[in-house]
Amino acid sequence: MPPISGTPEALSAPLVVEFPFTRSLGPVQSAFLTGLRERTVLGVRTTDGRVLVPPVEYDPVTAEEIRDLVEVGTTGTVTTWAWNPAPRRGQPLATPFAWVLVRLDGADTALLHALDAAGPDAVRTGMRVRVRWAGERTGAITDIACFEPYEGGAAAGETTPHGDEAGEQNPHSGETGAPARHSDSIRERAPHRSEAREPAPHRGEAREPAPHSGEFADPVTGITAPARLDYTYAPGRAQSRYLAALAERRTVGERCPSCRKVYVPPRGACPTCGVATRDQVEVGPNGTVTTFCIVNIKAKNLDIEVPYVYAHIALDGADLALHARIGGIPYDEVRMGLRVEPVWRDGSRYPDHYRPTGEPDADYDSYKELI
Repeated sequence: MPPISGTPEALSAPLVVEFPFTRSLGPVQSAFLTGLRERTVLGVRTTDGRVLVPPVEYDPVTAEEIRDLVEVGTTGTVTTWAWNPAPRRGQPLATPFAWVLVRLDGADTALLHALDAAGPDAVRTGMRVRVRWAGERTGAITDIACFEPYEGGAAAGETTPHGDEAGEQNPHSGETGAPARHSDSIRERAPHRSEAREPAPHRGEAREPAPHSGEFADPVTGITAPARLDYTYAPGRAQSRYLAALAERRTVGERCPSCRKVYVPPRGACPTCGVATRDQVEVGPNGTVTTFCIVNIKAKNLDIEVPYVYAHIALDGADLALHARIGGIPYDEVRMGLRVEPVWRDGSRYPDHYRPTGEPDADYDSYKELI
């Protein structure tokens, strides 16, 4: 096919990748999150006597299973911090705050969370802080709304595991009783470190962590945490030309000047030869199914009934298969070598799916190099 000229302006667009991450909880994590709902912070004691908060199910040094739960304090000491001047969507506070690692009284490791402070000058390593509980708690890390500065003396003065009754406030709205969010239940957990370090400043003064059975009424057994990534996608000039052609219901690839292969979608360079590809070539619109899979799990927000078929399709004139959905044929009749054509919806910038053309199946030798 003849080359195509034209260099449209490079495109860019905001994109969002988002999905809910659902996981079940074992006995240790279940007890930890259920405890937060009940204003109780639990850790786990390792075989060498250290207390880890957040708790883990296996000793990070020996890999032995550990279930010795203990209750630690709701006050603690900042071990390190970083100021966040511009909070992003889904973070614990809507106003500037400090990310802090807090070693709770009775613990030997630090918990990552937010500290509600007036400014960076109000934060320092070694400062004392306490938990501010969310007004409504559901069994998630966000049941700790944040930490706040605490001027009440050393850890030895902590006699109740739940701390002060004050501060049970949602930092987002300034009102008590606002619901806590689940979105941070995974992201805010601190990594667990097994390397040796100096003892906690208040560990010796604090009461010994009290043993805890980990048993609560109506325990939390699973969590769903939304994972979201907001970013700006810039496809570059090669893919901008490809997208502009799709808007005209044409498919454009680029030919390598060395090996002469035509790549669709184009990337601006030949992945085999490593040289720039500037020669645009129109391919298709028909193509051949080279391989396929049957999808049996329905995706959220996707209005397609299962089962359906996604396939690699080698468009006529292309040396690289693209992937697309196959329609207009029962899923169990889709096969390698099936000849297909694009189906467009009104106003669409890309084919909705591909359907059989009615042509005889392509010979295997004609597409075997594209599988």
